[in-house]
Amino acid sequence: MSSLYPNQVIVSSHLTEKASLVGQFANTYVFKVAGKATKLEIKKAIENKFNVTVTKVNLLNVKGKMKRGGKGKLTKRSDWKKAYISLKNEDRIEISQD
Repeated sequence: MSSLYPNQVIVSSHLTEKASLVGQFANTYVFKVAGKATKLEIKKAIENKFNVTVTKVNLLNVKGKMKRGGKGKLTKRSDWKKAYISLKNEDRIEISQD
């Protein structure tokens, strides 16, 4: 088990077209989380921060893309972890775009 504090687990909300569709139809929200975070840590952090009941947590490791920088130089963006959080039917999370 990693030694992350609850406020270090959730990096940010992930707002995309796919994430908004999943949120509307399946009561599921998408967050960027710390790379070493476990499902149990993520569940506890979401429940404490937003005061909701989490039913399921799915994790996905996203590989960083190769991008072409100045003068044709290749750089790699960093890898990150995405969490799909399913909530009870009655619970909602208000996420605003920053």
